[in-house]
Amino acid sequence: MSAAVTPRHARHTAGLMRSIYLPRTADALAFAMSTYGIPLLVLATTRSAALTGGAFALEWIPRLAAFGWAGSIVDRRGAAVVFHLASLGRALALAAGAVLLHLHPSGTVASATVMVLAATTGVLTEFSYIAAETAGAAAGRRAGARAHRVQAVLLGIDQTATLAGPALAGVLLLAGPLPMLAVITVLSLLAALLALRTPPSPAPARALKGQTGAGLLTGWRTIRTLPALGWLVTGLTLSNLATGLLQAAGPVIVVKHFGQSTTAVGLIWSAAAAATLLAVTICRFALDRLGLWPVGATCAALASLATLAAAQAPDYLSYLVLVAVLMAADGGMTVVLRTLRSRLIPLEQFGSTLSATILILLLPFPVAGVLTALTPPAALGHAITACAALQALGLFCAFARLRTDPALRT
Repeated sequence: MSAAVTPRHARHTAGLMRSIYLPRTADALAFAMSTYGIPLLVLATTRSAALTGGAFALEWIPRLAAFGWAGSIVDRRGAAVVFHLASLGRALALAAGAVLLHLHPSGTVASATVMVLAATTGVLTEFSYIAAETAGAAAGRRAGARAHRVQAVLLGIDQTATLAGPALAGVLLLAGPLPMLAVITVLSLLAALLALRTPPSPAPARALKGQTGAGLLTGWRTIRTLPALGWLVTGLTLSNLATGLLQAAGPVIVVKHFGQSTTAVGLIWSAAAAATLLAVTICRFALDRLGLWPVGATCAALASLATLAAAQAPDYLSYLVLVAVLMAADGGMTVVLRTLRSRLIPLEQFGSTLSATILILLLPFPVAGVLTALTPPAALGHAITACAALQALGLFCAFARLRTDPALRT
């Protein structure tokens, strides 16, 4: 029997590699490089810090606004089609931007080009991300009991891209804007070509056509019908407020409180990304043996304790370690969330529901930025402690409610 099972498992893994993992890798690298590289390109082109900040906002504001549209279109047209077209559109936009910057390396045309690139790549990247997530969820559902393994691999791909993408974009930009844009263009084109191998969605949501309530409203309604998903999203949203505050206040804490350089701030998040990769690998095997609830509850406890301790960290090194532990635990909970939503959300509403959950989970981050701006630097530790207490309460209530839920028993 094992001789028969092994080739079948090998064929399944190879199929996932070609149809899901490789296109997701190319898209994730393009995502990370454009997200962090385009603002750097704006700074290199315009020499304006204000325009650089504006470019970052132009990347993210359209993304948040596009969530509902992206999910609805993925549900209607299918993940493979949207994935292909969004990646191809990003490649064409970047290629056009590279040509314009070659012809007009500075001045008004160059400034307008990089700002338009920021907005365009932000929207198209959101569409490709939602489509890729939907395709990954469908693959996880087909994997059955091994769904968490698929989600762990996908999360590992995202974290690796987050770790490597910004550094690669910065190194390429040293050689000039054109090499960086060329590499992102090639990655986008590669993602578009590989997306042609992505399996089509089993059943596009014909029922959503013509419904004015499609999109985020449909996703919100679906979440309300799935209590397990709703509780987990609620707990993680409160957790993200603490995580967002640590991210927003990180430069102030590291530079002002610990007396380190700005490079030390980046080192924290590189260490956090590496710790998350390790945690995702461990969770992949722990979920095989323990199930969703024990792993999720353990990660929730570690995240809460790490945030409470980070608020009182005596030095930079301990702060770095505690933030890395927090992000690693958050990565474990994300694997649980991905697995749960791939099991529970009906495929015909997956894109819309995914958009709604991501938007809810992202809302605490701008709140954390406002909180950081309004809090005196000397009081940031108290603010983090308060958010950590809220995080612990939210995660405790969520996992206490989910302990007997059938969706987390396996």
